[in-house]
Amino acid sequence: MKLSDFKYNLPNKLIAQYPSEKRDQSNLMVLDREKQSIAQHHFADIADYFEKGDCLVINETKVFPARLMGTKDKTDAKVEIFLLRELENGLWEVLVKPARKVRVGNRLSVNDKLYCDVIDNTVSGGRVVRFNYDGDFFEIVDKIGQSPLPPYIDRDPEPVDKERYQTVYSRVRGAVAAPTAGLHFTEPLLKKLEQRGVKIVKIVLHLGLGSFRPVVVEDLNRHKMDSEYFEVPEETAKVVNETRKEGGRIIAVGTSTTRALETAVTSEGWTKPAQGWTDKFIFPPYECKVVNGLITNFHLPSSTLLMLTCAFAGRDFVFKAYRKAIREKFNFYSYGDAMLVI
Repeated sequence: MKLSDFKYNLPNKLIAQYPSEKRDQSNLMVLDREKQSIAQHHFADIADYFEKGDCLVINETKVFPARLMGTKDKTDAKVEIFLLRELENGLWEVLVKPARKVRVGNRLSVNDKLYCDVIDNTVSGGRVVRFNYDGDFFEIVDKIGQSPLPPYIDRDPEPVDKERYQTVYSRVRGAVAAPTAGLHFTEPLLKKLEQRGVKIVKIVLHLGLGSFRPVVVEDLNRHKMDSEYFEVPEETAKVVNETRKEGGRIIAVGTSTTRALETAVTSEGWTKPAQGWTDKFIFPPYECKVVNGLITNFHLPSSTLLMLTCAFAGRDFVFKAYRKAIREKFNFYSYGDAMLVI
């Protein structure tokens, strides 16, 4: 398939600017692949679609306030520094704005405890910088950084974002974007699933901007995903494999979880413990080897997230659901409504 196969028009008013009042009260669209049926519910009803013996896989990554505001030494020009990933202790890949003003050799000061020296260029506004700081780096960033809201949320970060642009089970710091399918879950809803006999296991995949970077090549085989760090623990691999042997379903919360599970797979199709970096790009035609069900949000046109959803559910079926969601005025993107594909 081609890039143009994944374009669609979305009214701007359907791009959610704020989360729903309660996490589990967002809309839920349920796609049944076998019946080719589409149903509408609230997310709180999702437990009705689980059976005893199913396995829910969640991504425990935690978003940190990755957007820093600094000044360029000597000129005092204001520069935004967006932390992407730590390459080694103190050495970071970042995005800077305005990129044209930041060159190798510049020093960018954030406050009296934190500054960085630009030591290399990457691509698309990227730089490699070495931070110098007094104290614990992440404690400093937690105090002065801003929530890294996506650019289509057309407002400044607000106090609500500190809690709601984070899943209730976030634990492992490292993401610069939230695994948004998980934003709909509440502690009581997770407890309800466990009481139904659903096994809940965890992976980590730290989302970077690569998941949202626009695809610019018409031939999808030429698109290169940015690498993102992931972990599939031994216990998770064990439970996933046992569930499959016993006939249960593996339901992934989000495209990030799906990519981690589909990366950590053996040639025989079983899940293995794994950690490292993945640049796995899932797009049609692709048959998932591990995942039987997918919980996800409504994604941007021509995005890798939409392509993965189409690989799992079928492009025509997904686009039929998207057209219905637009007619029914569903909310789209990170703070928007959810979809369950079974």
